[in-house]
Amino acid sequence: TGKTKYYDWLIASHVIEHTPDLIGFLKDCGTILKNDGVISLVVPDKRYCFDHFRPITGLSKVIDNHFQLNNIHTPGTVAEYYLNVVKKDGNIGWDATSSGKYSFVHSLEDALQGMTSVLDDKKFLDVHAWCFVPHSFRLIIHDLFNLGLIPFKEMDFSPTIGCEFYMTLSRN
Repeated sequence: TGKTKYYDWLIASHVIEHTPDLIGFLKDCGTILKNDGVISLVVPDKRYCFDHFRPITGLSKVIDNHFQLNNIHTPGTVAEYYLNVVKKDGNIGWDATSSGKYSFVHSLEDALQGMTSVLDDKKFLDVHAWCFVPHSFRLIIHDLFNLGLIPFKEMDFSPTIGCEFYMTLSRN
């Protein structure tokens, strides 16, 4: 935005999982938020969306992507996304009471083409880099803050409703 320490409140709904550098994203938010500002996140719960069969993101991947200065998703992230995204009963998001069969959305050809776009063309593909459930996300935020990698810690948390959960972060 070109402004420093300007905003009181940032809202990022279904944004953080798309960022190639989660730490960098949160640090950038820290530069534009006032010292007493907050960031409210709406995060998809992988159990109830198309990321259902993808692994939960671990701390090491988050840290490694940051220090590797990734500004596009890695070929592995792209392949994992294309090979594991599903619909449940034709829907890309559902809740804990939903029933139905799972079906894969993309083909092997899609995965290969996506990897080629990243490797050869250095193209940014808009995929989910990170997959969380509430406890995994809360722990990652806790650990990143305690390691001094992000300027925020958990201020408030609301559990999954439908296919997403909510967390508010602040410096204090």
